[in-house]
Amino acid sequence: MATNSERKVDDQAFVLPAAMIAGTTFNVPADSEVCTAICSAATGETIGWQEHATPEQVDRAVHAAHDALIAWRHTTPAARGKLLRKIAELLEADRARLSAMQMRVSGKPPFEAELDVSDAAATFNYYASLCEDASLFAAESVAVPDDALLAERVHEPVGVAALIVPWNFPMVTTAWKLAPALAAGCTVVIKPSELTSPIEHMLAGIVSEAGVPDGVVNVVNGGAEVGAWLTTHPLVDKISFTGSTASGRKVMQAAAQDMKRVTLELGGKSALIVREDADIAHAVTLATGGAFANAGQMCSATSRILVHDNVYRKFMAAFEAAVRSLIVAPPHGADAAMGPLISAAQRARVAALVAQGVEEGAQIAFAGELDPACEDGFFMAPLIIAEPAVDNVLWTDEVFGPVACVKSFRSDDEAISLANDTRYGLVATVVTNDENAARRYKAQLRAGLVWLNTPQLIFPQVCWGGFGLSGIGRELGVAGLRSYQELRHTVGLRA
Repeated sequence: MATNSERKVDDQAFVLPAAMIAGTTFNVPADSEVCTAICSAATGETIGWQEHATPEQVDRAVHAAHDALIAWRHTTPAARGKLLRKIAELLEADRARLSAMQMRVSGKPPFEAELDVSDAAATFNYYASLCEDASLFAAESVAVPDDALLAERVHEPVGVAALIVPWNFPMVTTAWKLAPALAAGCTVVIKPSELTSPIEHMLAGIVSEAGVPDGVVNVVNGGAEVGAWLTTHPLVDKISFTGSTASGRKVMQAAAQDMKRVTLELGGKSALIVREDADIAHAVTLATGGAFANAGQMCSATSRILVHDNVYRKFMAAFEAAVRSLIVAPPHGADAAMGPLISAAQRARVAALVAQGVEEGAQIAFAGELDPACEDGFFMAPLIIAEPAVDNVLWTDEVFGPVACVKSFRSDDEAISLANDTRYGLVATVVTNDENAARRYKAQLRAGLVWLNTPQLIFPQVCWGGFGLSGIGRELGVAGLRSYQELRHTVGLRA
């Protein structure tokens, strides 16, 4: 945290408030110096400042959500769906401004920034459609062995939800949480990352413009201390957290005190498997996108690439050509395909992990190049490690940067064993033209989502989440809605 920056300040710098509570903006006290510089990842410039909420403001936000809960939970699903649909429409209408902010803060290439807007809008539209399906909210009969009794089950809002979102996909991850929470009838307090809060403030403004009542959606800003105050608040009923596994442990421990419901979407160390029969050009395309989209800052990054020994050399030659031709540049550079890391600290963290891996014996096979325009931002060239040991940190740990490891295998048994030899279990990709092999991989890979011969397509209809250290629970899909609901049964005499 700081009140000044050693880097130059953008002449359009702004100051974002500490909190947005029940339709009112709250700033920190005049004598407070608790704020964070918001830097452009592509230029290193300080483009604004984010004030940090105080404990009193966090408490006020939670109480506002609690006060708004009774009225909001008793609105009809159709009424909530209408508001969600309006949010989606406003997101689409504001596409240019939202995309520009994503590029300005995170340095994402234009196509990635545009995709973020599309994903957020699609999520709100999907949960609007679920609200329009009355059967998902209606009481259901349950058969019991006594005809004189009537048993029913119904899903009801869990209550006040704390939504803690990361910096790698601002607005998108927020939509994954906010849309189902609102659809379920919950009220929320959102805690964005202090590094990427401008886009979250824009989303909050759109939610208000759509007509969502004051107090239903509140925002508190700041670092880990703000998240800690929020997760331990006694009036919070549910926590949905996306971030590192280490932070997820702390959230889970905090939630245990009051038995708060939790959804944890954490890390990953996922595999992309290239079988002997695979189309190599297609496999290289999937490997490049899976490892280097969003500069590798994805929990779903398929950074462990397993290639059959018989096609290993052919794959590596094509992969090297693809990586060396990948244009790493600021978002307004010509044909930028990969942007920067989010901060100087994140770049230093990734570089330190690479140094540790090399010290442990990892061999760098080849690397990409940076465009000359990358001099001032937090850029890092894509890096490929060949045949690391299975206990090397670059093979076992989530790097969260543009670093991928390639390892050969000789049989499906070996590939499945290597892919599953991880404490995580989020996603996996398989490239094969053999339908029988594809069925086997689908059945035996320990991952929450398996892609077969496709890029990392994520639809709001398909659940997101994983096994092991990748987290608890699922987001998106009907399960995403149910995660913000409690199941209630009633049993009584028939009339």
